Amino acid sequence: MKKQILFVDDEPNVLAGLRRSLRTQRAEWQMAFCDGARDALELIDQTHFDAVVTDMRMPGMDGGELLNRLAEKHPDTVRIVLSGHSDQETIMRSVGPAHQYLNKPCEVDVLKRVLARAFSLRELLGSEKIKSLISGMQSLPSMPALYMEMMQLLADPNASVRQVGDLIEQDPAMTAKTLQLVNSAFFGLGRHVSSPHDAASLLGLDILKSLVLSIGIFSQYDDIRFPVKGFSIEALWRHCSRVGGLARQMAEAEGVAKQMAQDCLLAGLLHDIGKLILAVNLPAEYQQMLDAVAAEPDQVDAIEQAAFGTSHGAVGAYLLGLWGLPESVVEAVAFHNHPGQQREVVFGVLSLVHVASGLVNQASQVKSLANAIDLEYLTAVDKEERLESWATLLDEIDP
Repeated sequence: MKKQILFVDDEPNVLAGLRRSLRTQRAEWQMAFCDGARDALELIDQTHFDAVVTDMRMPGMDGGELLNRLAEKHPDTVRIVLSGHSDQETIMRSVGPAHQYLNKPCEVDVLKRVLARAFSLRELLGSEKIKSLISGMQSLPSMPALYMEMMQLLADPNASVRQVGDLIEQDPAMTAKTLQLVNSAFFGLGRHVSSPHDAASLLGLDILKSLVLSIGIFSQYDDIRFPVKGFSIEALWRHCSRVGGLARQMAEAEGVAKQMAQDCLLAGLLHDIGKLILAVNLPAEYQQMLDAVAAEPDQVDAIEQAAFGTSHGAVGAYLLGLWGLPESVVEAVAFHNHPGQQREVVFGVLSLVHVASGLVNQASQVKSLANAIDLEYLTAVDKEERLESWATLLDEIDP
């Protein structure tokens, strides 16, 4: 069945260009084009679209309001902003309802890839249950505004480390959390870092982006107003921080490429984001699940599957995939508890995040080693002899 995609822009030349450049997709996509948000809403009432790609600044109703209405009526629709406006106000208006933000002019191959990947996520993750579950949720975390601003800034080839540091310093809470994590033993810098400028210089902008994204997501909620007893957002963040830091150190010990080590950090920081999504949106069901797990702690995965019809890994991966995070990160989040379920069993980001999570859980006495790490999988990727060495990395770190 063809995917239904709606493009919305008030400039006729932009729509004509999209029609022309996407002509080769007509065998796979059924495309519609609207020159205004109000007309688009009428069309949305008549047809369910798999994705809507819209400009932001349009006369009358703008793209932000259109996406908000779309999120209310059809939360499972992929929502993408395609805009030439990168000012802070525009980003802030789109940050909640938009899954991704693309700059004009956007290469058609990039747009094709973003849409195709979003559609494939549902198939990759056994999607109907996840799609149905997420569609009914009212409080999915949004892409942090500061992260989107940072991405816009870094798209400028003339952007400097100082400009990125200035951007982060505008948010005191983000600055505090970032420096707390950067100064932890996981990064082993050997000196105290006192500003985001220093962090960017010492760690690199890619790692700083990962920290801003993960901290921004967790900061949207707090324990004070949280309805689930026995569930602490702060504790979850500490756990994810330890897993991300350990996964990165393990990657560096293996001598992998710099980008893979950075992906390990990000995947570790976000590997349990699905727990937060489920607990925030389905507190009663999550409370029942926690109560059941307390009685049978070794059956946590089976109990979660029975309660929600899917795993927290798949839920988190679905959201991160919609946001356009790297495929290796999405895969690691999806399968971090069951790495043998990946389509191709190879050593990679998933392997390191799985073991890092298992070692942290074992150290915290959440799970035994046998239940925390898939030793058969480690053998399959020819890394079983590295487990003892990796475990010593955690022993050396003061959590």
